[in-house]
Amino acid sequence: MRVVIAEDAAVLRELLGQMLAERGHEICASVGDGAALRAAIAEHRPDVAVTDIRMPPTHTDEGLRAAIDIRRDHPGTGVLLFSQYVETKYATRLLAAGSAGVGYLLKDRVANVAEFADALERVGAGGTALDPEVVTQLAGAGHRTEELAPLTERERQVLTLMAEGRSNAAIAQSLFVSAGTVEKHVAAVFDKLGLPVSHDHNRRVLAVIRYLRG
Repeated sequence: MRVVIAEDAAVLRELLGQMLAERGHEICASVGDGAALRAAIAEHRPDVAVTDIRMPPTHTDEGLRAAIDIRRDHPGTGVLLFSQYVETKYATRLLAAGSAGVGYLLKDRVANVAEFADALERVGAGGTALDPEVVTQLAGAGHRTEELAPLTERERQVLTLMAEGRSNAAIAQSLFVSAGTVEKHVAAVFDKLGLPVSHDHNRRVLAVIRYLRG
């Protein structure tokens, strides 16, 4: 994939670029602030952007605001937030911007290079990749609606794992059930949320967005 990296910590920025290049991805640009990120996206039109949330000059939400602009102006570019902080308002604002192809990982919780690269590839392909802690806090932030009321407890568990970007096989392994059982639960989620019949990948993204955005 073609990737743009935005991170104000120069060492981490270089390490991310080297790590992704070694896995065959093209680093189009590596920048240190939100304005430079917007310019790089406009110039290179990458598959995905990796950005911190807090960057110069104020170190508050520059990366988040740039990510929202990118999703609006370049909907074909995925955005992966890579932050030290769990900020539910940031995630919900980004999801509200129209969020197929969005991820939010916590720097301290990424276990290895393969995990990060897998999440990046899912986001670049239009999927989601959310840290379980982000999902937990969003789910507990009062964003639930009556729309989710028809789901059983098990179906909610499946949907939570879908929000983390897990495949049916990974969900089955986590819940100690068969892949066929997971497929039935996923189909029930789609049906109860009234999602139109289409490619299952698209319906997964729609279900996750509805779950998190409430």
